[in-house]
Amino acid sequence: MAGGAGAPSFSAACERGPDVRACGGLDDSWKNDLPERLDPMTAKELRQGLRRTGFVLPFLAIQFFALAMIVMEFRSGHVATATEHAGVLNVMMLMESGPFWALAGSVCMVLMPLGGLVLMGQELDEGNHELLLLTKLNRWRIVIGKFATLWGLSLVTFISLLPYMVVRYLVGGIEWWNEAACAGTVLVGSAMVGAGAIGASAFKGLGARVAVMALFLVSMAGGCAIPLAASAAVTKGCGMLYHLTALAAVICFCTAGLGLARSRLRLAVMAYEVKPGGMLIGLLIFAPFVIGMITAVTIGYGGFAGLLLIAVVAARMDLTPTAAVPVSLGGTAPPVVSGAAAGGGSP
Repeated sequence: MAGGAGAPSFSAACERGPDVRACGGLDDSWKNDLPERLDPMTAKELRQGLRRTGFVLPFLAIQFFALAMIVMEFRSGHVATATEHAGVLNVMMLMESGPFWALAGSVCMVLMPLGGLVLMGQELDEGNHELLLLTKLNRWRIVIGKFATLWGLSLVTFISLLPYMVVRYLVGGIEWWNEAACAGTVLVGSAMVGAGAIGASAFKGLGARVAVMALFLVSMAGGCAIPLAASAAVTKGCGMLYHLTALAAVICFCTAGLGLARSRLRLAVMAYEVKPGGMLIGLLIFAPFVIGMITAVTIGYGGFAGLLLIAVVAARMDLTPTAAVPVSLGGTAPPVVSGAAAGGGSP
């Protein structure tokens, strides 16, 4: 035996310690690249998403264009002025804050979240959702896993832009509160658009997906603009009430989008039930009117309550029916009569 009789064998080295280099386990180390506590659906989607060209190409392109936009801002002498209406979900302020934020918003709020229009189709068209629902995963965990992956990829792309934001602040003299408000708008906007894209992706056909996505965007624009504008008007700026309303808007439309995707994963609908997907489409149609009415009744102060109401309805609209538990009426089980006692003897 090469190495001498006293040399430890390969199998003995593996049994003695957990060194993956000695055991040859380095080839399998890629299987543990994500934390074990991460949801299985999220881990699967992350592995696929990080290799998808819909993430890699925009991620590389935005680095080049971000540098170009900063150079353009410095050469043109663009200066962002402070405003009392600097707040999260103020899209007009985002567009007026220079080419850099226009680029960041276009990529992180539009281009990358719209990649979710194909996510649910992967499970529904091939029937994978039926197999997934046979495991410990429920419908909420499936759609939340896909949402976490889609939003996480946008978040990674946005974090890569932080050095450019620091340069704009240190060299360009940009107001930090304006930068923070624009950053918050991009992050929560990408979450809302991504949730709507996942909900639209659960429908068959490109035309249906585009129509549902357009409806979601219109409903989101109307449902957010009314209470946000009213809260900013009554408080003379974007203060605590405004940002409370903005938080409620994010919860509302993220829940509505994910609830729409969840409703399409339902395996069976009872004969007496209305299809939950149709009810959620109706909810998106009437949501701006309900939110606007509650905002008007409360003179602009209670718009967040209307948003939270829509979120609760969207979450509770599609409840999986459960079988009733049998109840014993007599309190004791009926006596069991043996075949001999009932028939007077053996047959």
